[in-house]
Amino acid sequence: SGGWLWIPRNPLARAEGIDEAADAPLTYLQHEMGGEAADVRLQTFLRHGPEMVDFFHHRTAVQFLSGSAMPDFHASPGAASGGRSVTAQPYDGRQLGDWLHRLRPPLETISLAGMGIAGGADMAHFFNATRSPRSALYAVRRLLRHGWQRLRAGRGQHLVNGNALVARLLRSALDTGVRFQLNAPVVRLLQGPQGVSGAVLRSDSGEIHVEAGAVVLACGGFPHDRQRLAQVVPHAAEGYGHFSAAPPDNQGEGIRLGESVGGQFDTRLRHPLAWAPVSRVTLASGQQLMFPHLVERAKPGVIAVLPNGKRFVNEADSYHDFIAALLAATPAGDTPQAWLLADRRALRRYGLGHARPFPFTPTAWLRTGYLLRGNTLGELAKQCDIDANALAETVERFNHFASTGEDVDFHRGASAYNRAQGDHQVTLGPLREGPFYAVRILPGSLGTFSGLQTDEHARVLDGQQQPIPGLFAIGNDMSSVMRGYYPSGGITLGPAMTFGYLVGKNLAENTIKTKQ
Repeated sequence: SGGWLWIPRNPLARAEGIDEAADAPLTYLQHEMGGEAADVRLQTFLRHGPEMVDFFHHRTAVQFLSGSAMPDFHASPGAASGGRSVTAQPYDGRQLGDWLHRLRPPLETISLAGMGIAGGADMAHFFNATRSPRSALYAVRRLLRHGWQRLRAGRGQHLVNGNALVARLLRSALDTGVRFQLNAPVVRLLQGPQGVSGAVLRSDSGEIHVEAGAVVLACGGFPHDRQRLAQVVPHAAEGYGHFSAAPPDNQGEGIRLGESVGGQFDTRLRHPLAWAPVSRVTLASGQQLMFPHLVERAKPGVIAVLPNGKRFVNEADSYHDFIAALLAATPAGDTPQAWLLADRRALRRYGLGHARPFPFTPTAWLRTGYLLRGNTLGELAKQCDIDANALAETVERFNHFASTGEDVDFHRGASAYNRAQGDHQVTLGPLREGPFYAVRILPGSLGTFSGLQTDEHARVLDGQQQPIPGLFAIGNDMSSVMRGYYPSGGITLGPAMTFGYLVGKNLAENTIKTKQ
């Protein structure tokens, strides 16, 4: 995870002088979501999100950075060019003590030898390392520091992105005396006269019965629950498969637990998943992982085409929009897939998926078949089984757009978000220097949107739309307040932490009242 939270009108932005009108975020969401923006849970999120940021920032180890340069995904009325996002500050993992080794490391596919690279200036230095002595020195120092930490501690200790957020939340929980029970999955919920009253865990030593005033489900949704995916994802139901970059442990247990006591699974969303283009990577160990293509699609000299050799999308649009366009463009009965193409210059400059930029060479990725290469576009088309004539016409047309600075077909580079994803605001660039390279793109996801139906207090609802006493759901176990729309980065973690904060506050206040 990038660790970003979409929290409009947050206190960090306001401290920087970004004090937008109170109704601007809702105006944007109304244009994005239509009538779905009337969801009372959405109003709750917008109202309490800034309060959540203020609470964590001032009363816990969770410290944020402002995303003043992070635009919303679309140029709809009410959109902002920045100021609506926050992310966790980098964290010194040594502050966790022995708990550092219980923290899941960054995704192997998107880290560099296990080292996370933060968005913004950190990533910019790595992209510029071959062009700027200052950036080269920065990158070398980061790598040396990371190598020394791995040698001494077995893993990197400078934590960024989602790893930093989880580490800060963990530190905060430890500081308040929260007890963790590791390697103990929940097997069923306990029910009493007043509703859900606890859970049964399975450990190596047997079952553990935990009595509690309430249970909060936050198990990460169902990105690897094949049976559930087949119910809500057409291409998965048709046997083409769906490939998620989310942790494989997220198998939908929380949703099934909620259903076991009457909770309802919500399928009435525009999209059931947070789509993302992925490619299948085979590591040296033989393990296969998914690489999420979040960055390089928007860089100059990179385009995406269907097997028919034609473009189908603005490559600089969001990862969610990319796959939505791929699924819409795939004829019925065909395998949904695309190819991401780059010329030699773009590969050296930005890399292509898991294939790293210079000073890495593409040899290892060519050997495994992850990366395909052709000295000419015709050779590459043959390797990929792409219509060669159509591909030549597509690249010629795209190169013309790059020379004029205007993509007439898909308007790449027209939006603030497009430009932010480019190279110094530039996203159009020709494919001219052979050899040419390609990576096969599959429909994937970063997580799930469909989940348990809840009310504005995150209470799980039953078949009569009544709250199930003692049962809450947040994060991806809760049906998304965005109703399957993806208006900006951070719309998963923003609501997740906001409703987590509200549930915790609610339960704490009720506990205090009970004690009094």
